[in-house]
Amino acid sequence: MSDKLKDILSHLNPDIDQELLLQYLQGKLPPDQQHELEKKLMQGSFEEDALEGLESFKDKEQLQYTVEMLNRDLRQRTARKKKRREKMKLAYQPWIYVSILILLLLIVLSYIMVKKMLQT
Repeated sequence: MSDKLKDILSHLNPDIDQELLLQYLQGKLPPDQQHELEKKLMQGSFEEDALEGLESFKDKEQLQYTVEMLNRDLRQRTARKKKRREKMKLAYQPWIYVSILILLLLIVLSYIMVKKMLQT
């Protein structure tokens, strides 16, 4: 499986490879590696619950497909949210700053002119 930015299984434990976990769930790991992986997973309650949920799959071969679908859905949803945020972001427009500067200069000049007219 290629490295992906946002993989569902990659957040379980940074020490555990996703391929290794999928092989474990499909029953393709040797017993000594299975035992070592179980020890790593039992260190946290989240990992233990995730493993129990993944083991409840009836068809272990469909697990790879399901993980890929979840990853694709996650990427699509985050891409939509990112597009929405980008649309809401104001673009840099230098003409706004120039117009504000000109407006401020006109206000200052008119204030000076009014003040001189009132003094004379």
